[in-house]
Amino acid sequence: MSNKDLMQRKAEATPRGVGVMCTFFASKAKNAEVWDVEGNRYIDFAGGIGVLNTGHLHDKVQAAVAEQLNKFSHTCYQVVPYESYISVAEKLNKLTPGNFAKKTAFFSTGAEAVENAIKVARAATGRPGVIAFGGAFHGRTMLGMALTGKVAPYKIGFGPFVGEIYHAAYPNALHGVSVEESLASIEKLFKFDIEAKRVAAIIFEPIQGEGGFYVAPAEWVRAIRKLCDDNGIVMIADEVQAGFARTGKLFAMEHYDVTPDLTTMAKSLAGGFPLAALVGKAELMDAPAPGGLGGTYAGSPLGLAAANAVIDAIQEEKLLDRANKLGDILKEKLHGLKKDVPQIADVRGLGAMIAVEFNKAGTHEPDTDFTKKVQTKALESGLILLTCGVYANVVRFLFPLTIEDAVFEEALGKLEAALKA
Repeated sequence: MSNKDLMQRKAEATPRGVGVMCTFFASKAKNAEVWDVEGNRYIDFAGGIGVLNTGHLHDKVQAAVAEQLNKFSHTCYQVVPYESYISVAEKLNKLTPGNFAKKTAFFSTGAEAVENAIKVARAATGRPGVIAFGGAFHGRTMLGMALTGKVAPYKIGFGPFVGEIYHAAYPNALHGVSVEESLASIEKLFKFDIEAKRVAAIIFEPIQGEGGFYVAPAEWVRAIRKLCDDNGIVMIADEVQAGFARTGKLFAMEHYDVTPDLTTMAKSLAGGFPLAALVGKAELMDAPAPGGLGGTYAGSPLGLAAANAVIDAIQEEKLLDRANKLGDILKEKLHGLKKDVPQIADVRGLGAMIAVEFNKAGTHEPDTDFTKKVQTKALESGLILLTCGVYANVVRFLFPLTIEDAVFEEALGKLEAALKA
């Protein structure tokens, strides 16, 4: 079996709309390393797009899923329930930010968690409107696309979208959007598009993922909290990518002094197994009638077993400290390369949720071509990197927090070579 043969079979059997970055096919993986079907080794700084904070096949996760698989794989929780759904919900109710009674519902994907957050907000408030932000990514479903603030490639050719969704400007100092301008754009929505008392929810990523790893300023988050409180609006934090130790806290919202009403999560929640969750104020979560939430595969027993193991691993292996340590090393490396790589316009992030943004040297013009070349050169040397950003001029780093020191150092060497190539 060769990569070339598989690429040909892929082209004939699967649609082009499922875009694929790599031209090789995985055969096996462990922690931060992947081997393809021809035996070539790669260091994985993509982590399945932020899914593998605990690495490929973490021993605890693998053992927990194997144990569950010997009991049962599926009953549908809404038909025959099981204890693990309750126990993981209890853990998340305690671990998520907010000193109030909470309840948790499980789903299969981040997009499902987001959609159900909107359902809960609308059921609780009786209002239709939702405000999201430019650069946001909330999923590829119809509602997820409507909420997403990036047209290419996610929304092209798929409209019309769900109504009563509005976009405001996300604060971004590098691109000239101040906190004040962002808040003013929300006020303009209230003047031009929808009155505040018809808005059910404001949803935002405390650190935008696909949008470019931009960190929400603390004063902006406080202002959104006040805006929601003043107008009876539900505040939703989308932690699908930022959650589970990536930022040096279990949840990114722990970096702020206010808490959301609802929190969505998925990706690294279950260490590579499909599981998502919506956690929020008990009175809000109870707003939908019985049957209004759920799904055939929602709350997979295998995913819940994995999530239990992930939570234990994060605590036992001190992965919050590890995220901060690795993130600091990476930022120091990138800052040290600025002299030799004038295209580096910004290095940012919290914990190990780090990004580097590239502009054309000496300008404020995004350098998409340079970014793609860095990604290509890195991949040729055996390092998998992801790009992101509205202008596709950002490289984001989503390596496993469990990565061995020697492998991490090797990867940084490959990164430096790619940047200088």
